[in-house]
Amino acid sequence: MNRKHAKEIESNVSNVDLKEMFDKAKEGVKDWSAPSVCNKTLTKGFAWNCLANNFNVDNFVHPLGKINMIHEFGEFLPKKFQPIPKKKKKIVPSHQEPVFK
Repeated sequence: MNRKHAKEIESNVSNVDLKEMFDKAKEGVKDWSAPSVCNKTLTKGFAWNCLANNFNVDNFVHPLGKINMIHEFGEFLPKKFQPIPKKKKKIVPSHQEPVFK
């Protein structure tokens, strides 16, 4: 998920949805040593420790924190929050046989 979509989704996501996202991410992330989406100098494991380790549903989460959480682990959000992928048009190239004189 890119940062633009994370900003759009942030106001509609509740802390319960974020908790579900973190539960799915805990099981779904295969490589915790991969670079973080939010900060390429950190790993996904480091991002998890900063964003999700002590997450409490009852506490207030700053909107910027929510944006970073969604940006990093947004692919694990419920389907209703996932952006609708745009269909790519298939480009068929024009072709002519070469003319050798």
